[in-house]
Amino acid sequence: MLITDTNLGSPDDFYEALIDAHRDLTNEQSQELNAALILLLANHLGDIAVLKEALQHARASVTRGG
Repeated sequence: MLITDTNLGSPDDFYEALIDAHRDLTNEQSQELNAALILLLANHLGDIAVLKEALQHARASVTRGG
C-alpha cells in the first residue's frame, strides 16, 4: 500500500536538495532529471502495485477540477 502521509524524517531537507539538484538546469535538463529520479526510485521500490497506485495519485493531483 502506498504511504501518502509524511514519511520523511526531514521533508524540508529533501525539498531543498531537490531544488538544489535543479538549480542552473535548462527546462529540458530539469525534466530529464525528474524522469531519471522517478526511474531510479521506482527501481529501488520495485513493487509494481505500489508504483501504479502512486501514478494514479500523482495523476489525480494534477487533473482535479480540470
